Amino acid sequence: MDLKGFLIVLSGPSGTGKNTLIDRVVPHIPNLQYSISATTRKPRPGETDGVDYFFISDEKFDQMIADGEFLEWAEFVGNRYGTPRFFVDERISQGQTVIMDVDIQGALQIKKMMDEAVLVFLLPPTWEELRKRLNKRGKDSNEIITQRLEHSFEELKYIVDYDYFIINDQLDKAVERLITIIKAESCRVVRADLHSIQRLWQRR
Repeated sequence: MDLKGFLIVLSGPSGTGKNTLIDRVVPHIPNLQYSISATTRKPRPGETDGVDYFFISDEKFDQMIADGEFLEWAEFVGNRYGTPRFFVDERISQGQTVIMDVDIQGALQIKKMMDEAVLVFLLPPTWEELRKRLNKRGKDSNEIITQRLEHSFEELKYIVDYDYFIINDQLDKAVERLITIIKAESCRVVRADLHSIQRLWQRR
């Protein structure tokens, strides 16, 4: 039976393990495609256009914004990143499920553009555990980590705009929960080709 594709958007506070979770889930779901973003930054050694990112000029990025071609976009450290709608729409039309991770604001932008998108909020088991994870990464000063934690607490209020939540207390369990959500969403009647169902139940 042919099933319609859909978009899964995973977001949550920095340090909750979004990328790790997606990397673990992708091999377990047939036709699950990681979304490819567009960016104005230059490719790093080993990166391939159309595989790691769509590397585009500032002028092209401006034009795509003007034409409404991004589901969401943001600026980070002097470069811009965005989710091209054409990529997501093309994969969904082919029956694939597209998964991506973005920040809270990006997820809410996407929900306005694609009401059918499925939003999943990833949480740490406790804020103290989140602090430990941020410290363990060794990327930020104590001041920056405190700012991130305060920002994460503010982000929590947006969980009411999401469809599901996952507490990432144990990675294996979090992987199982996300797989369950994706499989359940794929079985929604709105994803099915009703003509295919009717053909299956034709009287002989």
